[in-house]
This record gives sequence, structure tokens and C-alpha cells, in this order.
Amino acid sequence: MTAQDPGAGPAPATGQSPATGTGPEAGSGTGPQAVPAPAPRRRGRPSRTAEESGPGARARILEAARDQFAERGYDKASVRGIARAAGVDPALVHHYFGSKDEVFAAAVEVSFEPATVVPAIVSGPRDGIGERLARFFIGVWENPASRAPLLAIVRSALTHEAAAAVLRTFVLRRLLERIAAELDVPDPKFRAELAASHMIGIAILRYVIRVEPLASADPEAIVAQVAPTLQRYLTES
Repeated sequence: MTAQDPGAGPAPATGQSPATGTGPEAGSGTGPQAVPAPAPRRRGRPSRTAEESGPGARARILEAARDQFAERGYDKASVRGIARAAGVDPALVHHYFGSKDEVFAAAVEVSFEPATVVPAIVSGPRDGIGERLARFFIGVWENPASRAPLLAIVRSALTHEAAAAVLRTFVLRRLLERIAAELDVPDPKFRAELAASHMIGIAILRYVIRVEPLASADPEAIVAQVAPTLQRYLTES
């Protein structure tokens, strides 16, 4: 047994560093360096996930907008409610569409798709344009998926100027005036307004107020009656 220096104190336990008592490498300067503490979290809105801001987000917002306007009407629907239904941040709704009015207009456009509708209506024999327009318009209203937001539009337009402006801008200028302009006839705007008054009147009586027998009439019977009038509005000198 080796003699112990009386002034050195008790010997450290095996494997224990005299400096720290946490292991043979502690305090030696050669052990693993300390891992820095994580940076504090920054305040603010969390970053959007790919699901929230990916290519499908815009389509989800439009679908949610159609449902919200159909269920709640123009006045009670909100950007926050639309965003909640679509599963996105309200800022993303503003990013894609801007204001509530613009979301409303986009929801209307989804129902009509003027970029494809106008060429389809004006192409073909000129004497059949009234029938093609009537068939398209009645077909949109007969489709339950597109009818719901259109009902919200028409109902809201009767009491809210913003909704009325959307209806005027889209149905008249983006659809009917473009059709009339393609036909190269005198007074195209006036003709488009006459055609619009005829079709919107039918929509209100048949789908909103539901006046009989118009409300339960066969769609083909309506097309047959309306087509000659639209033809006269849009093509006759």
C-alpha cells in the first residue's frame, strides 16, 4: 500500500475529475464542446405549410367562398369565415383575391367561366346564338353546384350595392357585352342589357321567388320560349 500525503485530502473516486467531478474528460479542454442553446422563438404568424399555400389553396378558397356566400349571404359572409372553411390564413385570401368583393366576383366567375363560354356561344351559325345563350344560362342555374352561389348573388344584389355591382360587372360586362361585341351589331351595350334583364328576370321568378308554373316548367320549354327573344335582342338590326 502506498502512503498518502497527509495534507492532500482524500483521493478522488475512480473515473472522477478533480476539477468538476463529472468524468475524466471534464475540465480537460479536450472533451466535446457545449451545444449552444436554441434561439428564442420569434413572435408573429407561423409560417404557412405547403398544404396551406400550395397550388390547391386557391381552389379551396374559391370553393369555400361559394359555400359561404350561398349559406350566409353576401352581408354575413366574411374573409375570415372563408379562410377558416378553406383551412388557410386570412392573409392568403387577401393575397389571391384582395377584398371581399373580389372574392365574391371570383366565386361568380367560377360559375360562368366566360373565357370558355363566350367563344362557344358566338361560334357556330349566327341564327342559333339565342338558343345557345339561353341553354347555357338555364343550364348554369339548373346545376345545383353553380345554382347555390348564384342564388346568393341575386338575393344579395337586391339589398346590397356591392353585390349588385358584382352582378352588373360580371353578368353584363364580362359576359353579355362581350357576346354582343363579337356579333358586330349596333348598340351592343343596350342589346346586352335587354338580354340580361330578360334572363335575370327569369332567374328571379323561377329560382328565387319560385313563381308557378315557371318554377316547375321543363328547362327545355323555357329555352324554346326564351331563345327567339334573345336572338332578336342580339342579332336583328
